[in-house]
Amino acid sequence: MIGNGLQDIFLLRNGQSRAINWENRNGEKGRGGMAESPLGPSRKGSPCIPKIAPGETVQLALIEGAGILQHIWITVTDRTSDRNRYLLRDLVLRMYWDDEREPSVETPLGDFFCCGFGVSYPVNSVPISVNPTRGFNCYFPMPFRKKARITLENQCDEEVPAFFYQIDYCLCEVPEQAGYFHAQWRRQRLTEKGKDYVILDQVQGKGQYVGTYLALTTLERYWYGEGEMKFYIDGDREYPTICGTGTEDYFGGAWSFAAQENGRTVEQRYCTPFLGYPYYSNRDTGVHNDYHNDDQMPERSFYRWHLLDPILFEQDLKVTLQQIGVYHGGLFERQDDVASVAYWYQTEPHTAFSPLMSARERHPR
Repeated sequence: MIGNGLQDIFLLRNGQSRAINWENRNGEKGRGGMAESPLGPSRKGSPCIPKIAPGETVQLALIEGAGILQHIWITVTDRTSDRNRYLLRDLVLRMYWDDEREPSVETPLGDFFCCGFGVSYPVNSVPISVNPTRGFNCYFPMPFRKKARITLENQCDEEVPAFFYQIDYCLCEVPEQAGYFHAQWRRQRLTEKGKDYVILDQVQGKGQYVGTYLALTTLERYWYGEGEMKFYIDGDREYPTICGTGTEDYFGGAWSFAAQENGRTVEQRYCTPFLGYPYYSNRDTGVHNDYHNDDQMPERSFYRWHLLDPILFEQDLKVTLQQIGVYHGGLFERQDDVASVAYWYQTEPHTAFSPLMSARERHPR
């Protein structure tokens, strides 16, 4: 059971608290804030990675031993230029546990923090929080038994200046039953009619599914949210064990998120601890046609955390989402642009992820 973090904070724990940032890259005891500073010893000297070249992969953390990552904070410049304004889709975050060669986490930086489409906006939830301006926070606990390695690849064709981060963790014993954290990004730029979008598949082993982030660009008119979330668990093939009642229902909303404002029906956005609809836009303010009110297809972001209701599996798991809408009271199969991040814990080894879509293909239309 997940509480509010206060119910057992008075219980004294065993472990060693550590933090990694650019000034203390190995999280060493008693060696924080040692970078040279014009203000003198122990002052602010090197708080960020000064630049990340195009195509460069930087190592944010390499931790030896057993422990648990507790908090990740990141911020990065709002953009490089108009040509590369999708920086949050161009930076790729990867995480490796113990001695694995294939990442357990591979996702564009922004999407990992529930900020798709290359833009950032406030997100207020238990495991993911995004604060002004581009303050990305993750509180998913991430255990490791031998080693933890985190990298960031710049797939933008321009240099990235001033990348700030801090990774807080505890060196401690890891419970035998602890699973490893995983996150995978996917996108289908045009879904197929009558064929469910696949959020996650090829998962083998024991584990639990803990969250979904959805970045949906609607390409057709009318209501888009009748598609059902499906969880195929432990051998399910034709039909799933868990099938929801609709897209807005899965993300905790109802009745098309609809409300009346000034005589118009509008969708209401919301952020709660476990479910949210934090972002909507039908206007691209960063390029030409800025004078139009609707110069891009509508973009919407949603999150759903299964922290109190994890989806448990013993052998395998597949997760899909239908693309179904309503037109004048009747259902119809849709084709939309869908991207997602799946979050789960499982035993290792895990099945290697499919190759990540190229940076250009990851950009919004």
